Amino acid sequence: MAYLSSSELKELGFAYIGENVKISDKASLYNCEQISIDDNSRIDDFCVVSGKVKIGKYCHITPYCLVAGGIKGIEMEDYATLAYRVNVFAQTDDYSGGSMVNSLIPKKFKTETFAKVTIGKHVIIGTGSTVMPGVTVSEGCSVGAMSLITKTTSPWGIYAGIPAKRIKERKRDILNIEQEFLMEINQ
Repeated sequence: MAYLSSSELKELGFAYIGENVKISDKASLYNCEQISIDDNSRIDDFCVVSGKVKIGKYCHITPYCLVAGGIKGIEMEDYATLAYRVNVFAQTDDYSGGSMVNSLIPKKFKTETFAKVTIGKHVIIGTGSTVMPGVTVSEGCSVGAMSLITKTTSPWGIYAGIPAKRIKERKRDILNIEQEFLMEINQ
């Protein structure tokens, strides 16, 4: 995978770009002035990131993900991961038939939902999953492949399904491992 150089990243005009950020030269980024990416995070091939987006430290957005921050925004806290083909939306059309839909229709004929999405610290969202507007995937959650997250989760749970439901508690060993990791990198 080829990554954009430091000078290429700077030219994109991000709101903030941290140290050691890696973005594939095959990723598509729109409205970079609204995008902040903290240290040691990575965006892989064929991802689309647009709108208001804030990415924490050591976050990984793997190939083919869509992160559509829109107006309200998406925030990924430290150590969060989106596995292949995850879609995260901070806005959506009204699918009920009560209004027209799609980006070519003037706003006065449409009803849209705009709501911030937060993906908490140490969250991993499994391949092919979708996160809808207004959701907080709380700290430490793990979401199984092909899940649809329509409601805010409780911390440290394993969720799966359509719609996603809590299956069981997730281990918190990560918290001790994080401390070991931080001690090692700060030596």
